[in-house]
Amino acid sequence: MALELRPNCECCDRDLPPASKLARICSYECTFCADCVDKVLFNVCPNCGGGFAPRPIRPATEWRAGLSLALRPASGRRVSLSYSREDIADHSRRIRDILPEER
Repeated sequence: MALELRPNCECCDRDLPPASKLARICSYECTFCADCVDKVLFNVCPNCGGGFAPRPIRPATEWRAGLSLALRPASGRRVSLSYSREDIADHSRRIRDILPEER
């Protein structure tokens, strides 16, 4: 199963096209921009509490049969957080000093 490649930051709604080097995801594919991960979330996913990694970039060219952005397109469904900024800040403050692999 391919990653969904969500089109936006769930926090600030910044566009994150499939080839964006600014996209970050958690293990559940929650998607945020690098700025929000660093300055708002402090590497704490507001949904699951995990950390983030750069989102892989799906090749535009079909190097192997059936595997490319054209054949397995990114999602067009925009996602937004359901938590308030205050709740996100409290959540992050509680666990941001714990390494993601120890959460």
